[in-house]
Amino acid sequence: MQNLLDLDRPAMVDWFRTSGEKPFRAQQVLKWIHQQGADDFDAMTNLSKPLREALKSRACIRGPVVVADQRSADGSRKWLFQLDDGNRIESVYIPEPDRATLCISSQVGCALNCSFCSTAQQGFNRNLTTAEIIGQLWMANRLLAADAEQAVSNVVFMGMGEPLLNLDNVLHAVHLMQDDFAYALSKRRVTLSTAGVVPGLLRLARETDISLALSLHAPDDALRDELVPLNRKYPVEQVLQACKDYVGEGRRRVTIEYVMLAGVNDSDQHANALARVLRQVPSKVNLIPFNPFPATRYRRSSAQRIDAFRDILYRAGIVTITRRTRGDDIAAACGQLAGDFEDRTRRRQRISIEVRGGAA
Repeated sequence: MQNLLDLDRPAMVDWFRTSGEKPFRAQQVLKWIHQQGADDFDAMTNLSKPLREALKSRACIRGPVVVADQRSADGSRKWLFQLDDGNRIESVYIPEPDRATLCISSQVGCALNCSFCSTAQQGFNRNLTTAEIIGQLWMANRLLAADAEQAVSNVVFMGMGEPLLNLDNVLHAVHLMQDDFAYALSKRRVTLSTAGVVPGLLRLARETDISLALSLHAPDDALRDELVPLNRKYPVEQVLQACKDYVGEGRRRVTIEYVMLAGVNDSDQHANALARVLRQVPSKVNLIPFNPFPATRYRRSSAQRIDAFRDILYRAGIVTITRRTRGDDIAAACGQLAGDFEDRTRRRQRISIEVRGGAA
């Protein structure tokens, strides 16, 4: 049975056409699903009764199941969603006076092994389907509407996983986010964060123009190799060139994400080096205070050290902000998402052995 959450508009049109229905029905159903939050074909009153009955026999509208709904003291919410195969992922809702952002996942776990990220330490299971990606947004808006809270206005691919390693399904979900018959989000309201998968960046540039964020975290290859092992395949210079090509020569900028790790990447020398490598890249820097998780060896840089680092970048002419930590009391802050799933990489087991001091 076809889950209609899996279909963007072109795929929905094709599905209706091959079912012997007029293509414009796809637009009607898209609006019911994504703008009205409908999961019941009987509610779609502008469709004929025979068509509604036919849809019930051939299709469904099935999103992830809410297992836990946690609320932070700062108003953030974290949802633990269960998927059809029993794996669980997390999404975070962050309300502000002028917007409401949903941080969504693109994979069950993460195939990368960034040393400062809780999600990465949990290992990896599989890619999410289009339905599982867009389903996080669909379910979030349903839950928010039921509680009379602000609907999602911005989406960031900054949850579990590396979105450029699941690009087909991510792009289908992005098309739905931007579709006027679905969520109608502008390119500035959808942001993809990547550790720097260069072939994916090149394809992304060909197929969409959403906002881009790069998880950089170090100004040179030696340190980034340690923090972001993907750097050994796609080094700093190559990744920054791909980001520069993505944003082009206009007014757009890539957001450089930089987690502040005490005594690791937060010195004046690191700040000056970062300013040098970003000199020719249209960018703004987002300094992220490290959010600790169990068994991590890292510590958060002090507020004074973060301010000093920021001031060096300011003086170099780089727009820099310090991200305000949200949701850390419910482990919903940046780098803390973990979910619940079977780790096919056995990374979790190896880390546990290392922490206990045992032998593999």
